[in-house]
Amino acid sequence: MFELHRLLRDDDRSPETRRTPGGVYNLLPNSDTAGGYVEHYQRDAQEFDYFSAPDDPATRHENARLHQEILRHLPVSARTVLDVGCGNAWVASELLPGKEAVISFDIALRNATEAIRRYPAPNHYAVTGDVLDLPFRDDAVDAIISSEVMEHVPDVPLYLRNLVRVLRPGGTIVISTPYNERIQYSLCIHCNRPTPLHAHLHSFNERLVASLLDPIPDITYRLEKLSNKALLHLRSHKVLAPLPYRAWRTVDRLANRLLDKPARLVIVIEKL
Repeated sequence: MFELHRLLRDDDRSPETRRTPGGVYNLLPNSDTAGGYVEHYQRDAQEFDYFSAPDDPATRHENARLHQEILRHLPVSARTVLDVGCGNAWVASELLPGKEAVISFDIALRNATEAIRRYPAPNHYAVTGDVLDLPFRDDAVDAIISSEVMEHVPDVPLYLRNLVRVLRPGGTIVISTPYNERIQYSLCIHCNRPTPLHAHLHSFNERLVASLLDPIPDITYRLEKLSNKALLHLRSHKVLAPLPYRAWRTVDRLANRLLDKPARLVIVIEKL
């Protein structure tokens, strides 16, 4: 029988004492030592409903194709899957009940609470915590998915090291992030300082990813670019949505060869 406490660090191995009435293991640090970003994402999840589907059908189609691409890289043999930054818990909705354990991990208590409420299962666990202080022991899980998170974290090298640390040798991490995004700012009405839109702090391309991953020992990685921007602007989802994944991916690859403007980058890391 799977026991969550076996995956946690020694200082967090009594999780029942910190379990909320909603069934979430709340392992957030008691004080915010990271300049307010923990508090920010608690408020963010209260103000914006992560579980509400986008109104735009083109956006829904892009999200669905991104999820298909991510799951394509997840080994079938992975029994324990950690979803870092679970958001609307789409990973749990796709992988339950076929895994030994799916752990929906998020910095926002509301997201983790709603994840376990929407997808109740004996092998679904919800945990709140900070990815920069990830509360899992070394070599704890078979696979990690972290979709649309990396661009938000203040310390990307620490984020990556933590993911690799808790992954078992032979395991796989799948990360997605916007590709070569132009970070835009607006002037905050409260603090009068430039504030990045969508809280995106970083923009990633092949060269930057290499500079981040090459120093980490005992891993290999590969990159996949997808979601051609021209196809998105042309509203091609009306034609491409009915296609099976492989057919859509072929069209998308061809479009990116003709016009190298992908919107998404998927990073697949394997631990040796």
